[in-house]
Amino acid sequence: MDSSSLSSIESLVHVIKKDLFSNQDNFNTFFTKTSAYDIAWLAMIPFNNQEKEDNGPMFESCLNWILNNQNEQGFWGESNGENLPTINTLPITLACMVALKKWNVGERHIRKGLKFIHANMNTLLKENSQCFPCWFTIVFPSIFQLAKAQGLEIIIVNGSNKLVSDVFMKKKALLESGKLNDNIVNEEDGSLFQSPSSIAQAFMSSGNKKCLEYLMSIVQKCPNGVPSRFPVDEELKMLCMVDNIQRMGLAKHFEKEIEQILDQVYNNYQINNSQNNNEYLLSSEEEKTSDDLAEKLLKDSLAFRLLRLQGYKINQGSFCWFLQQPQIRDKIEKNKKHFTYVMYNVYRATDLMFNGESQIEEARSFARNFLVNNDNLSLFPALQKVIEHELNVPWFARLEQLDHRLWIELNQSIPLSIAKSSFYWLAYLQNEKLMQLAVQNYEYRQSIYRKELEDLKRWSKEKGLVDIGFGREKTTYSYFASAASSSSFLPYESFLRLIVAKCSIVITVADDFYDEEASLSELHILSEAIQRWDAKNLDGPSKIIFEALDDLVCDVAKMYHLQHKIDITPQLRHMWKETFDAWMMESLWSRTSNLPSRDKYLQVGMISIGAHILVLHAASLGCSILPNQMFGPINGQYENITKLLMTTTRLLNDIQSYQKEREVGKMNYTLLHFNENPRGQIEDSIDFVKVILGDKKKEFLENVLMDGFNDMPRTMKLLHLSCLNVFHMFFNSCNLFDTKSAILEDIMRAIYIPLGQNEQTQIMPLQEKKKKKKIEIIQVNACVNHEKNMKQQVGIGISFVKRQNPKNYNSFGWSTKGFVSHNLRLCFM
Repeated sequence: MDSSSLSSIESLVHVIKKDLFSNQDNFNTFFTKTSAYDIAWLAMIPFNNQEKEDNGPMFESCLNWILNNQNEQGFWGESNGENLPTINTLPITLACMVALKKWNVGERHIRKGLKFIHANMNTLLKENSQCFPCWFTIVFPSIFQLAKAQGLEIIIVNGSNKLVSDVFMKKKALLESGKLNDNIVNEEDGSLFQSPSSIAQAFMSSGNKKCLEYLMSIVQKCPNGVPSRFPVDEELKMLCMVDNIQRMGLAKHFEKEIEQILDQVYNNYQINNSQNNNEYLLSSEEEKTSDDLAEKLLKDSLAFRLLRLQGYKINQGSFCWFLQQPQIRDKIEKNKKHFTYVMYNVYRATDLMFNGESQIEEARSFARNFLVNNDNLSLFPALQKVIEHELNVPWFARLEQLDHRLWIELNQSIPLSIAKSSFYWLAYLQNEKLMQLAVQNYEYRQSIYRKELEDLKRWSKEKGLVDIGFGREKTTYSYFASAASSSSFLPYESFLRLIVAKCSIVITVADDFYDEEASLSELHILSEAIQRWDAKNLDGPSKIIFEALDDLVCDVAKMYHLQHKIDITPQLRHMWKETFDAWMMESLWSRTSNLPSRDKYLQVGMISIGAHILVLHAASLGCSILPNQMFGPINGQYENITKLLMTTTRLLNDIQSYQKEREVGKMNYTLLHFNENPRGQIEDSIDFVKVILGDKKKEFLENVLMDGFNDMPRTMKLLHLSCLNVFHMFFNSCNLFDTKSAILEDIMRAIYIPLGQNEQTQIMPLQEKKKKKKIEIIQVNACVNHEKNMKQQVGIGISFVKRQNPKNYNSFGWSTKGFVSHNLRLCFM
């Protein structure tokens, strides 16, 4: 791995900490996106607000900003993710040219701007004619008239007259409809719906001193450029920033800073939130503007999610208060575009639901219905992709590394002009240095994952597991699941990922041996050898399995002894012995057609699933010294959090695999319930198990996030959660891997394919970068398959559940009949 890459990351982290957390002014500068439109209006204000010939601009810095920030294509304002102008650049460019014309400067800039307007106005208006953005509809007619009055020679070409007239007519209809009544003037602080441009216009017409004080304040606090809204709740900005850092996979770099921010937020919520919620609910409807409601609900839902994830005790009412008044719910439903991003975050908050929280159940249903029946998502394709991902793939079934990538890609493709839309909160996500760090961090992790995966492949090969001749030995799958589920809380270089992956490989191969390969006689011999922990009389696959297992246990025990001078070999062996016993018991049930009770089945099944082995082996090495009972002492009980993990993973399997199990004559918790209730339908049994599973997952989550349920270190609890994520991913019927090639694609995205870099994170000339990207893509494609029809060629089992692979399938689950390329097989051996 490249040490220079790590050094670059550490250096960038240091710079960001200094810029972002040193003082509040730096924080404002760091996360405040400039608005060319608002800057243009401030630049128009004459000194002392008097139109005299010798007067210059009151805010000369704003005029200079306009001169220094014209896009090469001739427009002002931000482009979309593909560096193309949006329709909002039309009024923004006109406003900037008006400011320049007023002070007789920037003649070259004006010519360039007019050229852009004449070349692009017809196209941009036509593309958006079916649904002009609200902000554009309001401001374009006014600034268009002002530009002509200022003497700018705007030529309407290509038959744009009707399109321009349409905008004027739609503004008139909008004003007459009364839909702008929410935007009120706050005369106490001079703010006009927190819009600097509106306040600048009000000041030039009225000379109001409070408007002037506001304008002076914003220029002083934002010296690098005026934002589109000011002020904004500082705590909301901090919460947006923390959420963004976590979702980009950068939380490990800012643990102390995040803890300090959330401590502050939590203390404020303890003191103020309940009172503020009551006051807000009691306030009159006229006082509740859409902006106020949206900001409050966004802040409360973000705070709930971030605080609960961090282990703070926070009540469901802290963000579910909006359900208490039909008028508030009605306002939200009637303003879908304005509340889309807010309700997306409400829905995310409901992921962290504990048992008995009925208000959160109601909030989840409300938010989901809102998002599903929302036509405004198409206006922002990148955000639409993230929201659809949220709705279609349960939070429990997602892997962190892939979620980090998705969020980074969203950040790279958000139109910067979004600050003028109802999704303006997304502007807080856009910071060049954070984006650069996120890309470097992601790709550095990928380089580590590739190296660790190669080490794991060598181990599997050396132990004979690759060539054992049966089953689902999936070295790459196992490592992918381990790495992608724990990227936020494990350090860059972590042997814990390898321990989890090795355990997963041994479990999968051994489980298949008991399930489909060996005779009962062979299974008895191996089971007895495991109980003795002695390979005597073993040969063939039995010997390979035992020796790989013994090597794994010895390695873990040695590493633990080096750390703590304690031998945990008996505890580790006991876990494996009872797991092999469980596999033996299930084989006997299956082959003798004996049906156990559901309780007896679950006692065995929660062990045979093997989840406890994965987390406890890794946890023993990743945490401080652990009490013996956490390992499950011989003849003892596991901690409740571990038992809940074991139970939920088994039930997840049994909901997903009942049909396959029934076809091959095996028992299953769902089938056992169906057998006990022959008059019912199989769907009734599935629903029965889902109810149990839902309650167990909520109880499990509370055990993971909250203190007081166990004495486990946080890392150990998060390992439990990441393990459930992996099982849920593979067992969830609505996951990303319903197609055979989808999991391969995500393996490539998580480990091999680098992130695309936008202009903000460009670190090399464009042509050179394109060339490098092309080479990388060619290398990745060669690794996956050099043939064209990979999706039709690959036949892969996707889960850890018992799977009957035909004998003509190799150990990785691919057919050996010749339709898979040699390169593809080698890549994942």
